[in-house]
Amino acid sequence: MRIAVLSGKGGTGKTFVSVNLACVADEAVYVDCDVEEPNGHLFLKPEITKKESIGVFVPEVDMSKCTACRKCVDFCQYNALALLKDNLLIFNEVCHSCGGCILFCPEHALTKKEREIGYIEAGKSKKVSTLSGCLHMGEVSGVPIIKKLIDKMPPNDAITVVDCPPGSACVVMESIREADYCVLVAEPTLFGAHNLAMVYELTQLFRKPIGVVLNKCLKGDNPSQAFCKENQIKVLTKIPYDEELAKLNSEGFVAVRASEKYHEIFFELLKQIEQEGLQ
Repeated sequence: MRIAVLSGKGGTGKTFVSVNLACVADEAVYVDCDVEEPNGHLFLKPEITKKESIGVFVPEVDMSKCTACRKCVDFCQYNALALLKDNLLIFNEVCHSCGGCILFCPEHALTKKEREIGYIEAGKSKKVSTLSGCLHMGEVSGVPIIKKLIDKMPPNDAITVVDCPPGSACVVMESIREADYCVLVAEPTLFGAHNLAMVYELTQLFRKPIGVVLNKCLKGDNPSQAFCKENQIKVLTKIPYDEELAKLNSEGFVAVRASEKYHEIFFELLKQIEQEGLQ
């Protein structure tokens, strides 16, 4: 079963939920798709067994063949090419690697070369296998890295927990593409409810079954819970705002490995998700 864990913004507890869900299973795979700021490794502390460079193809020009016809420049909608005094300039950072400029060049002056944008790492943390991606600073999109991570996921018979990027952009869409079930993590505030609504809309577009984890709960009003009730969304569990948990997180411990109380909470949560996913 592939479980994607989402949140409308960073800091909600998405990685906390993802890591603990993976660790409470008998055996699981944790996939960190938050490639701009991966931090699951801070808790899991995996032994890295493999590292792989991830690149994208960008154009390279042979100026001895280029006739400055501008066809490639006019084609590119991302302004990744420019002609300056008969010299073709290529801005790799904004290139989307579509290859259209190469196809449109009548003189075959453009060819493709690979440029590294980041890497992925595989590792092991007790019974949890880990896959993590990291996008190099300054790069435009982590989608190619996330696609590679998703392709490396094991078959559906294994418990796989995907720690998605925050928000609802293209990188999130790619992260939930192969998910069987989506867990939405939300804080009990008006801002939390707004961000919950954002990722809820995304999962509805993808027609994914969902449940909500309400994190950092206190006594009193809970706008995120009210949103769930209004939209008939199942609340899987409510995790209290807890000093013990804050201390465990700040020291980089996995809660289910350090606390029997949280082991029970996440064990029951995983059982609920598996039951919901079978319906």
